[in-house]
Amino acid sequence: MSRPDVAAAPALPPSDAARLPATPDPQDDGDPREPLQRLARHALVTSLLRSLGTLVLTVVTVVGLWWGAILAFDLSSYVAKSPADVVEFLFLDDDAQANRQAVLDPLGTTLAHAASGFLWGLLVAIALAMLFVLFKPVEQTLMPVAMLLRSVPLIAMAPVIILIFRRGSGSVAVIGGIVVLFPALVNIVAGLRSAPAQLRDLVEVYGAGRWALMRKVSFPAALPSLFASVRISVPGAITGALLAEWLATGDGLGGTINRAAAQVQFSLLWAGVVVVTLTALVLYAVAQVVENVVLSRMGMLTARG
Repeated sequence: MSRPDVAAAPALPPSDAARLPATPDPQDDGDPREPLQRLARHALVTSLLRSLGTLVLTVVTVVGLWWGAILAFDLSSYVAKSPADVVEFLFLDDDAQANRQAVLDPLGTTLAHAASGFLWGLLVAIALAMLFVLFKPVEQTLMPVAMLLRSVPLIAMAPVIILIFRRGSGSVAVIGGIVVLFPALVNIVAGLRSAPAQLRDLVEVYGAGRWALMRKVSFPAALPSLFASVRISVPGAITGALLAEWLATGDGLGGTINRAAAQVQFSLLWAGVVVVTLTALVLYAVAQVVENVVLSRMGMLTARG
């Protein structure tokens, strides 16, 4: 018995075939999150390279302005030391090791002072910002006081602080904390209030209270502002520590620079200023790297430029 002829299926026109969905590949078990992960990794690498480039460009700019100012104003080499003079003092002189020790040992003390002021200032800023957002009367009462204190020059407040907390770690922590507190407070309050209203409403519908709303919505939304406050506060804490050392304790790199100026040790003075400036720039860059890593892992970092 002969088999009937089976007519071949007509071929589709190329335009119709192009509109057909692609046949799924049963072997394709790729993670659907992979495109988002690639985007996050790209944003992170871009941000890290930008941070490194900013650091290098800042150092080059500062060195160029420093050298250019010495040449433009024809400053005496006895008082105004050039970058080459500082490098020679720290690395090429016969007493270079002793010179480095004279700068780096007090630098460790200054960094310890800056860390205490940074931590106290940032923690108080976070606590006050949360209270301001949760309780409006607290903000209406304390924010004007905070702004009033912010308008008073710190050097005018320093004698009162030293009188209350004595010449020791307490006054250093308070002076450094004040430098950190006010800029961080304003930034964090703005960040806590930046959460989308729709997300807040959704969480409230499920019965979340004010503290749960703060923990699950407001605080995550404030992370970019918090990290911005950290970056701003790092050099501010070092400045506060130097000021406290000049006015209160007399130790650390602030005391070393002060004594070097009084004793006409200009090479030591310039070396101290250069080292503490480079330290502040590096710590700022480290804070920016940590910010990029954390925000990238939380999906809050996007590539720009």
